[in-house]
Amino acid sequence: MKKVIVFGLLFGMLFIPNTLLAQAEPEDIASVNNDFENYFYESLKQKGIENYDKAVEALEKCKDIQPENGIVYFELGKNFLSQKKYKDAYDNFEKATKIDPKNRWAWVGMYDVCYETRDFNQAIIIVEKLVEFKVDYKEDLTSLYMETQQFDKALTLINDLNETIGKTEKRELYKARILQDAKYQGSEKADLIAKIKKNPKDEANYVELIFMYSQSNQEEKALEVAKQLEKEIPTSDWAQVSLFKFHLNNNDGDKTVKAMNIVLASDKIDRKIKHRILNEFLIFSKNNPQYDKDLEKAIGYFDNDKEVRVAKEIGKFYQTKKEWSKAIKYYEMHLKSAADDMETIILLSQAYANNVQFDVLAKFSEEQMQLFPTQPQLYYYNGLANNQLKNYKKAKDALESGIDFIVDDIALETNFNIQLGEAFNGLGDAKKKEMYFTKANELLKKQKK
Repeated sequence: MKKVIVFGLLFGMLFIPNTLLAQAEPEDIASVNNDFENYFYESLKQKGIENYDKAVEALEKCKDIQPENGIVYFELGKNFLSQKKYKDAYDNFEKATKIDPKNRWAWVGMYDVCYETRDFNQAIIIVEKLVEFKVDYKEDLTSLYMETQQFDKALTLINDLNETIGKTEKRELYKARILQDAKYQGSEKADLIAKIKKNPKDEANYVELIFMYSQSNQEEKALEVAKQLEKEIPTSDWAQVSLFKFHLNNNDGDKTVKAMNIVLASDKIDRKIKHRILNEFLIFSKNNPQYDKDLEKAIGYFDNDKEVRVAKEIGKFYQTKKEWSKAIKYYEMHLKSAADDMETIILLSQAYANNVQFDVLAKFSEEQMQLFPTQPQLYYYNGLANNQLKNYKKAKDALESGIDFIVDDIALETNFNIQLGEAFNGLGDAKKKEMYFTKANELLKKQKK
């Protein structure tokens, strides 16, 4: 902070008019300098406590003393910007740039005003100037071209930045958005084809062209490029992405599996692409159960994926298809690495019940009740399983213990009462059986309202 102040003061002293120095006595010059410094320090102090009006007053006095001091106008701009007085801020920053065109921060101030007021067209003019100071501002320029829908300029700049400093996720998203418009795809495809001819060992150009053909449903052309990539770079993992799709469409399971395993094992391929491939293979394996073991192996590649629990999602897929045994297998697989996932515990309990595995359900739910003693669904499934196994006393005890944990869930409360009625029926208590069945009917009527 001190360096900035000293710089500002020294800078200001340089702008004392020569006419004033020629006419004034030495003690008068010292007085002028002292007054300027005092007012300037006062402005900084007031700005520091966000008292912008007083900061501006002090700076106006500095301006009276040194009307051509660019630092004064720059500081005025900052104070006005903090007050959201955008025109005053812009005018003062602009004045600072006219006094000193090399004052980058004054140009940045003008850019800040334009950005705050969403005047993106004017921002482009300023950022084009800022690029002369620092090429990093080309990133801002790309975003501004996107905001103003100057997609041709944006695409040219994106390609230039990709080649000179490498790709970024943000720019790739911009590019994908631009290339959704068919009018930009032709020139881009031609450019990529030319790049491949010029440098056939550059994998990135093949990958981009494959995606472009795929997005425009030109699968045959995408496959041609993938085969060309595989020929030029036999070790390319990206070639297998398109080859996977080709073999899948041809119902060639063995080659599909081979391509899939290469893609899933690769640390070059984006996770989203891997998930898409797994989902497509899941549908394929459902109709070709001889590849179930390959599906299980594929899931293993996602063991460390914290964002998408693959085994769980596959379990849900099979559950919606009422393929309970397969759903159970994948839920159990998931719980090995996420034992406290309550949603999966409940889904697995439901799958056990639908698959008529009541002995397994009774044991599983009892174990989970010990670990999660306040989860009412676990007591319900334990009661259900024990009723089916004719262990009516165990069912009654579990259901009576769990019903108090129900909060605002009429459907679950209804099921508890039905199972309690079944338990007391098995125990020969007709009075309590009727009581719980009656209560269940009342709750059912509430649900229908």
